[in-house]
Amino acid sequence: MLWIIVIGFVAGILARLLSSAPNKPVGFLLTTALGIVGAFVATFIGQAVEWYRPDQGAGFIAATLGAVVVLFVWNRVAASRRLPM
Repeated sequence: MLWIIVIGFVAGILARLLSSAPNKPVGFLLTTALGIVGAFVATFIGQAVEWYRPDQGAGFIAATLGAVVVLFVWNRVAASRRLPM
């Protein structure tokens, strides 16, 4: 569990660095959640297109890419003013 949190945090930091959007989640918990959700998104997409077996999870690079996708969606929702800032 600790390993998932560490990988999620690092993937979240990399996603924040790769994103040029102004609305970025700030703080340890939101950055970690961003990375963990990104890993889940990457695992789901990877299993849907059969890149991963059902018992396999996404790696670090895929988790980072998933976090970038989650951050992009977050910024689109915030830019359309559906979420209060």
